[in-house]
Amino acid sequence: MRRAAAAVLLTFLLGGCSTISGWFSDEDNSTPPAKLEEIKDPVSLKELWSRDIGVGYDDQSVNLVPAVSGKYLLAAERDGRVVELSTETGKELWETKTHAPISAGPGVGDGLVFVGASDAQVLALNIDDGSIVWRAQVSSEVLAVPRTDLGVVIIQTADGTITGLSSSDGHRLWVADHFVPVLSLRGTSSPAVVGNAVIAGFANGKVAAISTSNGFQAWETSVAIPKGRSEIDRLVDVDADPVIVGDSAFAVSYQGRIALIDLRNGNLGWTRDMSSYAGLGVDYSQVYVTDSDSDVWALSRSNGTSVWKQKKLHNRALTAPEPFDSYVAVGDFEGYLHLLSTYDGHIAGRVRVDRKGIAARPLAVGDVLYVYGKGGTVAAYTLGGG
Repeated sequence: MRRAAAAVLLTFLLGGCSTISGWFSDEDNSTPPAKLEEIKDPVSLKELWSRDIGVGYDDQSVNLVPAVSGKYLLAAERDGRVVELSTETGKELWETKTHAPISAGPGVGDGLVFVGASDAQVLALNIDDGSIVWRAQVSSEVLAVPRTDLGVVIIQTADGTITGLSSSDGHRLWVADHFVPVLSLRGTSSPAVVGNAVIAGFANGKVAAISTSNGFQAWETSVAIPKGRSEIDRLVDVDADPVIVGDSAFAVSYQGRIALIDLRNGNLGWTRDMSSYAGLGVDYSQVYVTDSDSDVWALSRSNGTSVWKQKKLHNRALTAPEPFDSYVAVGDFEGYLHLLSTYDGHIAGRVRVDRKGIAARPLAVGDVLYVYGKGGTVAAYTLGGG
């Protein structure tokens, strides 16, 4: 666990927080990434289209994830470029150069496309032509994907603040502050919106429900409680996006727990020890988690018991898992997209998308799986066809 913490911190430590330079020797004692094994009788992934949109992540630790709205796919690049592609063909429909250091997004809502930047900017673009509608300033770097609810844009920033902005012109409606430890991982979970409330996770191991109309907090619960003597041992960031299913939320923390949370009051249902900063996915019967060692788990949705654990992708810096048909998809640091069977976890298929790696969760929409690589490759796949 301590080796994993060191590796994560060196890559993801928040700028502006306490540094750990010199806390560890130059010697790398971590377990090397697992070597990929040949797949016998692999499931065929048919590439519908693939497009290189530019620099992608530009070798930065940012949270750029594709978004699909109807027949359009939106993607952002670190250098400030935002593009809209056809989901059917991959054809570029428009591009906008914002000249902002984009660090999160895009989010879509109210006919607009929203991105956040490292210089604490939030930008809104017209979804039809990409024209910039407004720019707004928030309290710090934006690493969470912007969300919308009834004319309100919800922005969660790296300092623990959640801000509600008007989607029409970007003016501030409310601010909700939240405590952030001095030392935390570089990352911020993107909040989920449900029933006029935003469900957000924080670096102190807590999850809260906040009204999207006025910023008032309805409830708060602890997914993890810091333990240990050192600041590294006490890291319990909730950096994985909470997932909403019905009247429940699923959340997981680093060096803490995965938990089922009742959205009505914040009470915890089942919990179990788990460490993850990549994230989780949920289907009709199971919860899938990429843990901090890049092992993938399937847990029962009803009680959290283990169904299977896949360790053959150990330490490959996997993304959050995305349920897709009868599989769960994950990307890795070498740019491979893997399909794991939801039944027993065996690796059923694989394709290489982007040699610079995949950091964003794959996105399943209907029978199509969209993938955005760190080097700027956007691709769409479906099952079968060879």
